[in-house]
Amino acid sequence: MTALLQARGLHTHYGQSHILRGIDFTVQPGQTIGLMGRNGMGKSTLLKSVMGIVKPSGGTVEIKGRAMTGASPYEVARLGIAYVPEGRGIFGNLSVRENLVMAARAGTRGQREWTYERVLETFPRLAERLNHGGQQLSGGEQQMLTIGRALMTNPDLLILDEATEGLAPLIAREIWRICGLIRESGISSVIVDKNWKHVTQITDRNVILVKGEVVFEGTSAELLAQPGLLEQHLGV
Repeated sequence: MTALLQARGLHTHYGQSHILRGIDFTVQPGQTIGLMGRNGMGKSTLLKSVMGIVKPSGGTVEIKGRAMTGASPYEVARLGIAYVPEGRGIFGNLSVRENLVMAARAGTRGQREWTYERVLETFPRLAERLNHGGQQLSGGEQQMLTIGRALMTNPDLLILDEATEGLAPLIAREIWRICGLIRESGISSVIVDKNWKHVTQITDRNVILVKGEVVFEGTSAELLAQPGLLEQHLGV
């Protein structure tokens, strides 16, 4: 089976700072991966490096078997990779409806499972705010809109960076429910979040980064069986 995403020996620098140090990272079709680690350990840099937002200084990135090291973000997106960045990045001057409709397209295999109607059914809060501008939404609603907009592209892989960062507990629970629905729909996903308890409930595999290196990779059961590892690297 060809991996959806495969990074090998990935190195990334910010100026003189060596952030990623030879990371291997793979996502297979249908997998949900948890990417964990404390702040500043390289999680967002890894995602930006595979998305082409930051250019790696070494190693390779392949998407569906195609060499994409250093490719532009739009080229990565065309291969069915949708990215929900930390900070959300919605269009504040457009309405909820416009934010969603502008992203609508078939996936790489012609699939159109995630329609405008399905997104609104999944996110009832958005259905109540279709004519609101993006800047009028709460933080949680903006996160829902960003995820909904990504789903409108019918991606093969959805990357969520800091899925519930700064959200009220009630809204965070709603985001986790939606992450579960995304998994059930067959879309692969990579989820970055500090709440390892919620992450491990829906992931097939988990990767922990420390100072730009992988210190753990395994199933949720394998991770939960090592409380010392959780305490050391995730601050439990």
